Amino acid sequence: MSIRALARDLYKARQEVERLQKMLQEAPPGERDGITQELRAAQKELEILRKMLDGEKESGSFRKRFTGFGGRKL
Repeated sequence: MSIRALARDLYKARQEVERLQKMLQEAPPGERDGITQELRAAQKELEILRKMLDGEKESGSFRKRFTGFGGRKL
């Protein structure tokens, strides 16, 4: 997946987390359990996307620096 696509998904996931947090604050006590579960799932997805994006950034810079084994450039 490209960095641009990951960044777009990360942005959408962040918006979803913020929306659910706002809903949780305004929700009556009877509805909070369901919203809390949705919020946890959205936060997990956000964290996974963050890690994926960080991994993509790191691997990209690593590939530029890595000259390969035996001095050959990959």
